[in-house]
Amino acid sequence: MAETHVLFVEDDDVIREATQLALERVGFTVTAVPDGLLGLEAFRADRPDIALLDVMVPGLDGVSLCRRIRDESTVPVIMLSARADAIDVVLGLEAGADDYVTKPFDGAVLVARIRAVLRRFGHAAGAGGTPDGPGGADDEASGVLVFGDVEIDTEGMEVRRGGSHVGLTPTEMRLLLEFSSAPGTVLSRDRLLERVWDYGWGGDTRVVDVHVQRLRIKIGQDRIETVRGFGYKLRA
Repeated sequence: MAETHVLFVEDDDVIREATQLALERVGFTVTAVPDGLLGLEAFRADRPDIALLDVMVPGLDGVSLCRRIRDESTVPVIMLSARADAIDVVLGLEAGADDYVTKPFDGAVLVARIRAVLRRFGHAAGAGGTPDGPGGADDEASGVLVFGDVEIDTEGMEVRRGGSHVGLTPTEMRLLLEFSSAPGTVLSRDRLLERVWDYGWGGDTRVVDVHVQRLRIKIGQDRIETVRGFGYKLRA
C-alpha cells in the first residue's frame, strides 16, 4: 500500500525538521518547505494526500495558500497556528481548511489529527494503516435524498441544487450527509465533531460553525437552521 504523502509548509527550521522526522517515523512521506510559494509549487508537482500549512509563512501566507489549493483541489488541509485567536481560526477555515492545530503541539496529537482527517477522506492513515470506510450517514443512506431544491445522491456522492451541480469538499459532504440522516432533528456541535471530524475527545466548535456557514452558502442559507443553545438541524 502506498504511503500517505504529506505537504508540510513551515518557516521555522527547528519545527519543520522535528515535525518532518516525527511524521516520517510513523510512516508518512513528507515534503517540507519553508515558504508558501514553494509550498504551492510542491503541491502542484507532487499532489500530496494532505497539506499542513502554517499560517505565518513568508512568500505566500498559509491562509492564501489554502485558498489557492482549494481553487484547484479538495485535498484535506490542516492549518497550523501559534495563536488560537478566533480570527486566525476563522480565516483559515473560511479559506477552505478542514481543521486546525495550535502550536506548540505534541507530535502524537498532530499524527492523530492527521489520521482523523485522512479517515474522513478515505486515504490510508500512515504506514500499515487501512482506509476506513464511510460511516454514519454514508452507510445508512442510499439512493437520492431530496430536500426542497437540494438533491443528494448518497451513492454517487454528488449534490445538486435547482438541477445544478454543487461542489462540496469531502468534509462538507460528510456534514451534509450527517444532517440528511436525521432531517428535522437537532444535532449538537459535539455530536457533529464526533461524527464528522472524528473527535472522540472533543474539539473546537468553531470548526463546526464555519463549515455550516460554508455549507449554507452552497445549498441555501435557510436549508440548515440554527437552534440556539442546542445546535443545527436540516429543514426537511
